[in-house]
Amino acid sequence: MINNAVEDCLITGYEHIIEGLQLPDLNDRHVLAAAIRAGAAAIVTMNLKDFPDSVLSEFEIFALHPDDFILDLADLEPPILERVAKEQRTSLRNPAVSAKEFVANIRRQGLPGVANFLEERIDLI
Repeated sequence: MINNAVEDCLITGYEHIIEGLQLPDLNDRHVLAAAIRAGAAAIVTMNLKDFPDSVLSEFEIFALHPDDFILDLADLEPPILERVAKEQRTSLRNPAVSAKEFVANIRRQGLPGVANFLEERIDLI
């Protein structure tokens, strides 16, 4: 589904980079290799401990928690996050989820800043 929704979303041709990378979890090297190949500025991950700045800085890449990434986007265009949250919440139908429950779920998923942002706009989502 993502392949259909986002043109050119797959990164290829990074496999040869993997072996030369050192990360705390060797199973994460493909993520960094793909980021290098794509010329990415950031890796958005909840797994920050396995993407240390000391390694990523060599490639001019940084790791960013999804909470911070989403809040950065919200700082630029708050109505977009409000709209997306409302669309996501209203798409949940079995069972339906109230705005308050939706925000609680976001908080439980490890996005406290996003939850706070949405909580302040509960009537919009």
